[in-house]
Amino acid sequence: MARIYVITSGKGGVGKTTSAINLSAALNHLGEDVIIVDANLTTPNIGLHLGAPVVPVTLNHVLSGEADIADAIYEHHSGIKILPASLSIKELRKLNYQNLIDISKQLKKLADHIILDSSAGLGKETESAISASDEVILVTQAEMPAVTDALKTAKLAESLNKHVRGFILTRYKARRSEMPLTNISDMLETPLLGIIPEDKNIQKALMLKDAVFHTHPRSKASRAYNKLAERLLGSKYVEKQKEQETSFWKRLFR
Repeated sequence: MARIYVITSGKGGVGKTTSAINLSAALNHLGEDVIIVDANLTTPNIGLHLGAPVVPVTLNHVLSGEADIADAIYEHHSGIKILPASLSIKELRKLNYQNLIDISKQLKKLADHIILDSSAGLGKETESAISASDEVILVTQAEMPAVTDALKTAKLAESLNKHVRGFILTRYKARRSEMPLTNISDMLETPLLGIIPEDKNIQKALMLKDAVFHTHPRSKASRAYNKLAERLLGSKYVEKQKEQETSFWKRLFR
């Protein structure tokens, strides 16, 4: 059954879009069909990160009823499907954020996983993305302002009756000046899903306009996002491993 995850955070600049893109890339690498949606409508970045800042049809056209959803989905060279938002400020005036809920339901028929990259903050835009999801994944860094804002986002999700799956800790340096991991988990009252270490290759990937998972597959960040994807899949990933092992032995004996 398809699942919709919203990648969100109360604070901007914590690696929300980077995590949405690279988690999608890792899931796709593990054989999952993925659609990444730029639900950050006021300041969309998915297209910029992936080298397609301007496309003919966007999520904005779908939300305003000017286009069908199938016309706004594009396929990345890696196989990830992308539903980008428009950079045009004029198109923001036509939007009805609540339509995102209906669109998300349609997307569940087209992929195994739908990843929504939401806007930062706690406004109507973020609220609509959380409402359109099945589960919420928080993104934060090991500093008090970021964790406090993530906690506010978790409370918003709870008020909307949405399950918070856990949190991703980004740009982690393992320094004494950073908040201890146990303190962050206790404060957010939700499990740690993955730690993404500080990695200069993420900036290099941004310059190359692709996911670091594709440009630097052996980097620390890429390995961390792969572990995150495996954990998200859980038992499904274990079953896939067993199938691959069985297929290997069958081919060997054959």
